[in-house]
Amino acid sequence: MSVDVSRGGLLVTLAIFGVIVYEFRTVLDFVGIELPIIPYMATVFVLAGASVWYVTLKGGWRTEADGDDPA
Repeated sequence: MSVDVSRGGLLVTLAIFGVIVYEFRTVLDFVGIELPIIPYMATVFVLAGASVWYVTLKGGWRTEADGDDPA
């Protein structure tokens, strides 16, 4: 089974997910629930590493566009 994902797509998805989680942390801080930043940062790095490992394990990156013909 091959994972059809590009590096850029995965990195953009991780960046968006990281921003959403950080904003959720900010909202909780505003409400009065303080969460430390270090576990958040560690979780984001672990998630990124696990995602890259999973894509590499399942067949690697998509390197050439299939069916993308010039206009």
